Amino acid sequence: MAKFTREQLAGYLDDALGEAETTRIEQALRQSEPLRQDLRALMQERDRGEHSLGAVWRRQRLSCPTRDQLGSYLLKVLESQQQAYIRFHLHTIGCSFCQANLADLEARQKETGAHVKERRRRFFESSAGLLRPGHKKKRND
Repeated sequence: MAKFTREQLAGYLDDALGEAETTRIEQALRQSEPLRQDLRALMQERDRGEHSLGAVWRRQRLSCPTRDQLGSYLLKVLESQQQAYIRFHLHTIGCSFCQANLADLEARQKETGAHVKERRRRFFESSAGLLRPGHKKKRND
């Protein structure tokens, strides 16, 4: 039976793991009552509100670059130190949230003009009802 760290179980709870790792943990959970107990204990700790510096750091993802920074990384326009940090964060640390964010940015970068136009059209249509003609906010002067 595979052993999993608290960090891996926390990643599982946060949906922060890759598909293969998530599958491994789910299979192990089906077969191991002690692992299910560990997961329940972790969930109870979270419910109590763990407030250690490490817990807050992980919850708030303080070491994760912003989506804008990931986009700049993808375009290779960051300073070398920032570029190196994000590469480290993605490939050495293996942050699955940032990897997923970067994969989304890469996919959007490869989209054809037709896909971009269609997405913009859908965004516009979803907000068009909020932009009624002649609807002006009244100001109290």
